[in-house]
Amino acid sequence: MDWQQLAALAIVGIAAFLLLRSQLRPRVGCLSKTGPCGCSTTGPAPKGSIIFRARKGERPQVIVKLP
Repeated sequence: MDWQQLAALAIVGIAAFLLLRSQLRPRVGCLSKTGPCGCSTTGPAPKGSIIFRARKGERPQVIVKLP
C-alpha cells in the first residue's frame, strides 16, 4: 500500500468518525421544555401572513403582515 492509498483511507476514516460521532453524541437539552433555538417557550409564537402578488407585465410583490 503506497502513501496515497494510506492518505485516502485516513481521510475516509476521519470522515466516518465525525459522522458517527454526531449521531452517537447525547442530545443537549430537551425540546419539550425549550424551543429549537434553545430558548424557553412560554406561549404560541405570533403568526403572520405572507402575500405574494404577481401580474403579467408587472413587478412581483411580496407583502409580510405581522400581527
